[in-house]
Amino acid sequence: MSSTIGLGVAIPKMLPVTGTWTLPFTAYLLLLSNRVVYQRIKNKQWIGSQLNADKDNSGNHENPDPLFLESRCHMNFLENVPYAFVLTAIAELNGGNRTLLNYAMGILLAIRIGHVELGMRSKDTLGPGRPLGQFGTQALLAGLAAYGSYLIKGYWGY
Repeated sequence: MSSTIGLGVAIPKMLPVTGTWTLPFTAYLLLLSNRVVYQRIKNKQWIGSQLNADKDNSGNHENPDPLFLESRCHMNFLENVPYAFVLTAIAELNGGNRTLLNYAMGILLAIRIGHVELGMRSKDTLGPGRPLGQFGTQALLAGLAAYGSYLIKGYWGY
């Protein structure tokens, strides 16, 4: 699995795991983005994060503002996923186990989808996917960071 450049110098594919997961994560990001756009078009709200800016409805989990809810689903995804990609790429470039990294990214995708679909968009926005997504993502990020550090421990003399 390599590419040839110039005079036939073989360059190996450096980030196949990270590259593998770009499509499914991007597809879900596009879904989240389109939900925000749908709320904006449906309600003719072109700027801002709430439909009724005069009334702060952001903390009302029983009847959430639909634009605010979809915006938060989108932003929560963007707050966590890019960092996971960076940590995965660092681990992969430092010789991380590709099977382990694939499992980590698959789990991350599942818990991020669960966070939105079974958590924030469920009844009262308090479904079981919400804490699973939150704490699962934190644990996964911590695990990827620790794994990346473990892979380069020899650099620091350990």
